[in-house]
Amino acid sequence: MTFSLIGACVALFLAQLAIPGVTDLLAYAGIYTSGIITPEPWRMITAAFLHSTGFLLHIGFNMYALWIIGQALEPLLGRARFLALYLIAAFGGSVAVLLLTNPLQGVVGASGAVFGLFGAMLIVQRRRGGDVRQLVVLIAINTVLGFVVSGISWQAHLGGLMAGSAAAAIIAYTPRSSKRSLIQWSGLAALTVVLLVLTFVGASLVTFPA
Repeated sequence: MTFSLIGACVALFLAQLAIPGVTDLLAYAGIYTSGIITPEPWRMITAAFLHSTGFLLHIGFNMYALWIIGQALEPLLGRARFLALYLIAAFGGSVAVLLLTNPLQGVVGASGAVFGLFGAMLIVQRRRGGDVRQLVVLIAINTVLGFVVSGISWQAHLGGLMAGSAAAAIIAYTPRSSKRSLIQWSGLAALTVVLLVLTFVGASLVTFPA
């Protein structure tokens, strides 16, 4: 699943570079702006699969981080749970953008979902009794960069981190039993519902300049 997610992002990025007119088409279909979330809610997820063509490190860092963390985390969670967590983290990043930014600011990129994987790896490693100090340092450094480097959405990072951590906690801390899988998926569904409620609340509060 990790390589499938990377492949989807890279394929879309190459299409933006190679095919005339595709950049504008994909931008229309995918870039997330909180001011249009009510009529076009799919953007809260599709934005996580697109990247800026003007800054190669944007997709480069995100895909490298996804490759490193995904290969470690996916075997621990399983493909389906890993994908669910990734999408929930992407969704959480968009919800934070909706609640915390100017409604006219456009956001694109997988960094919210990647931060969700950072948070998830921290939770899972902590649950397994592993050393998490390097992860804490990594998360702290990248969080600070979101505040000091222009063009980075710290809101998406924060939302993805929180949503991914919450999803991982649901998966990792569910007691072992015959109903463990049902409880885990029910918990992930409940977390998704919370994010949907926050989306409706945030959308109702969006205002536009006169």
